[in-house]
Order: sequence, then C-alpha cells, then structure tokens
Amino acid sequence: MQTEELQINIGSPQLEWEVDEYPAHDRSKRWYIIAAVLGVSLIVYAVATANFLFAVIILMIGVITLLTSFVPPDRVPVVITNTGVVVSDMYYDFQAIKDFSIAYDPPHVKNLYFEFHSPWHPLLTVPLEDTDPNEVRDLLLPYCLENLQRVEENLTDVLRRLYKL
Repeated sequence: MQTEELQINIGSPQLEWEVDEYPAHDRSKRWYIIAAVLGVSLIVYAVATANFLFAVIILMIGVITLLTSFVPPDRVPVVITNTGVVVSDMYYDFQAIKDFSIAYDPPHVKNLYFEFHSPWHPLLTVPLEDTDPNEVRDLLLPYCLENLQRVEENLTDVLRRLYKL
C-alpha cells in the first residue's frame, strides 16, 4: 500500500528570508535565579493548595525554558508567494488572511503580523529581521488588506521581549 502526499500549489516565490524558530535571549545568572525562585514558589503554592496540575504546568515551563536555553534555535524559511505565505512548513493562503500589519521600530521591533478570518487561528507574528518592510508591504498589498491601526507590537510580544521569555 502506497501513501500519497498531498501536493499544494504554493505559487511562485516573490520574497524569501530566514528567521529564528523562536527568539533567542541572552539571559544572565540573575534572570535564572529570579526565575527559579519564582518557579519554586509557584510550585510550593500549587502543592499547598492541592492544585497539582498547576504545579506540573509550572515544572514543564521551567524544563522547556531551561532546555531551549542550551539549544540554539533553528533557522526557518519565510516565503511570500503570489498565492500565500509560507512560514517553515506551514502554508497560509491569502484567502485565509484577514489583514496584515507591520510594526517597525528598529532595532528591537521589526515584526510582520497576519490576522486570519478564523477566530480560532491566532495572530501570526513573523520577524522581519533585515528584510525591507516597504518591500514586504508592496508585495502583500495586492493580496491582503493592511491594518493601519496596529503599528506597535502586541502586548505578548512586548512582555516576551522585556522579560526574555
């Protein structure tokens, strides 16, 4: 029995660049000490209140954070085509994208955001890194609406950057 792979026409590439799979942070010993104290405190609180699921979640977050600190992120491709956007191995058709916006305030904030029609699909954040935001905007305008209201990075991205999460 032979399995067939689903072939999707992603169109012809218009612009390509690579980004880190997840943001890599330079964390100090102080950051790890504060995170460990906070984590242990939350686990003690969870056990004291018999909330064992919360304790397991905090422990998992700690282990994942520690493991990702020692492994550099992989570089994944981002490709804008004439039919959609490819990020790593995920393809997003322009018909599924409600709008896009660009938050650009170098050197820290250089993000491309995609909002989808489906309320179940979260906002997609794609770092622009050294890619020209005007070129990206010019390529996307014929296919997507631009959300001019969202010109700053969202709260979760701000917190992730400030607290090095």
